[in-house]
Amino acid sequence: MDTLEIDGHSLTIQHVVEVARHNRTVALAASARTEMLRSYAWVAQASRGEMPVYGVNTGFGSLARVRIPPEDSEQLSVNLIRSHAAGVGEPMPVEVVRAMMLLRANALAKGVSGCRPLLVENLNAMLNAGITPIIPSQGSCGSSGDLAPLAHLGLVLMKGDHGEVVVNGERMSAEAGMSAAGITRITLEAKDGLAITNGAQLTTAIAALACADADRLILSAEVAAAMTMEALRGVSRAFVAAVHELRPYPGAKACAANLRALLSGSALIDSLPDKVQDAYSLRCTPQVLGASRDTLHFATRQISVELNAATDNPLILVDQPGENKAYSAGMFHGEPVGMAMDILKIATAEIASLAERRLYRLTTGTLSHRLPPGLAQADRPSLGMMLPQTTAAALVSENRSLAWPSSVDSIPTCEDQEDHVAMSTTAARIAAEVLTNSRRVIAIELLGAAAALTFRQTEEPGVALGAGTTVALARVRTCLARLPEGRPPSEQIEALAALIHSGGLLEELPVLLHLGEEPS
Repeated sequence: MDTLEIDGHSLTIQHVVEVARHNRTVALAASARTEMLRSYAWVAQASRGEMPVYGVNTGFGSLARVRIPPEDSEQLSVNLIRSHAAGVGEPMPVEVVRAMMLLRANALAKGVSGCRPLLVENLNAMLNAGITPIIPSQGSCGSSGDLAPLAHLGLVLMKGDHGEVVVNGERMSAEAGMSAAGITRITLEAKDGLAITNGAQLTTAIAALACADADRLILSAEVAAAMTMEALRGVSRAFVAAVHELRPYPGAKACAANLRALLSGSALIDSLPDKVQDAYSLRCTPQVLGASRDTLHFATRQISVELNAATDNPLILVDQPGENKAYSAGMFHGEPVGMAMDILKIATAEIASLAERRLYRLTTGTLSHRLPPGLAQADRPSLGMMLPQTTAAALVSENRSLAWPSSVDSIPTCEDQEDHVAMSTTAARIAAEVLTNSRRVIAIELLGAAAALTFRQTEEPGVALGAGTTVALARVRTCLARLPEGRPPSEQIEALAALIHSGGLLEELPVLLHLGEEPS
């Protein structure tokens, strides 16, 4: 991939994935450098003047009325970073931290933060050299943005005996890591501390990667659903295009179109003449997965806005009239992202909930149209899929306990100056956890559906499967064949979950409708 130019306006979720997971190199666009220098010049002048400018020559939060002399501007930024680096808990994954760094660099590149291009250049250099700060996962309320996590990033950026990084999997001091890469840590100036810490970039980093993963998860869930429907000799009339035009939700129409494509040519579908309709877990798949699709579309739209948002406080708008160009607002508040993540985790939890019900039908003899109970093999003593179904039930139950919306909570902070906070970081972290659980549930359904289709092929040699399910079944078998003989179900589940996560399950399938695509 060529180098990605950061300009504050053009970042996409795909760009985030490329930098965070595939180490795409980054650089500051020349146009962004020009805009950054304009606001930086105004801040440098204001820091020496008498006009109060929040965070430049005043204190922070409830101490905003305390004036700071110009000679203390550097120490003000240093103290802000040190005092706010109060995160706790396990470090965030490397890919999430890389995404956070990219997003902070992009926000600063908009040129309204009043900081030097050097801040962005150092962030870019760290990304390109593979230097990842240790960012604790807990401690942010999402307002004023992700203060604690971004402050831990600031510890690495600024000079001093503080901060830790990971380089090539090895944890070391920030000084050692930055020195080895030839990156000079900076001496902070006026507004630099705020420029580093203001914004919901950790929340948005988690959210952007979650949206990318949720798109693959929904498509994989549709593949698993089609395989299960085929194994259960389902009825296709519920997916007819004309039916869905009468209640034309875009997600439901796309899901039904995908099911039709995956099942096209199957001799098992509609093979029971007396069966006129299926249980809800099959028949209502477009309604449930379609609703999840539409919810993901909303979340993706929200995150796409946030990727290129100005989140500083104050914002420096040099083209506005008047002497004071600094505008204090609430652009750092994480609510738009937090709410999006709360509804995404509900949508993702429902994907898993529906899959578990289909899996239960596969493993229950009285519901499966003569599949062996538990999908146990007849030629050897076996419990078949009984325990994997139990695992799926446990994961679905856990998702339900995690689905409570974090963004409805608020605990005032900062002497009641920050009296309504977003809890958006918690929402995003839990959404990612629910997504991981749901991916494993879909993996378990794939495992069961593959066993059931294998039984059908044994029962009726030469029976035709669907155009898409044939390919998907082969992908599942290939994945499982890479494991040593006799491996326990847990390893099979994790292998299939990795196949879903990588997008490998979807390779070579008939064209599937992705998020936002409409059936013709």
